[in-house]
Amino acid sequence: QVQVEESGGGSVQAGGSLRLSCAASGRTFNIYYMGWFRQAPGKEREFVAAINWSGSSIRYADSAKGRFTISRDNAKNTVYLQVNSLKPEDTAVYYCATRRAGANEYEYWGQGTQVTVSS
Repeated sequence: QVQVEESGGGSVQAGGSLRLSCAASGRTFNIYYMGWFRQAPGKEREFVAAINWSGSSIRYADSAKGRFTISRDNAKNTVYLQVNSLKPEDTAVYYCATRRAGANEYEYWGQGTQVTVSS
């Protein structure tokens, strides 16, 4: 089992920045990818960004490219998502999840952290 906990959300004005954190605990040696997703009110959950264990493979959704940066600190089993130039449409609950090597799906999810961007 892996436990995942997000933090760092909050309310900001458009153009502002936040740094989201995702800490994993438990059987973390199995974790290969860690990813960020978000779900806005009335919408389906969508992929935001992901990073592999070494940091050599990083993916972003088109909506995140140029504004969001994902990074990880393996010593702390923590992944970060720096979100800059926030827009009202970035308002959502942001979730972190983990995926084992060879797995097709993300298996362990956190409870999410709310990001609210006002215009």
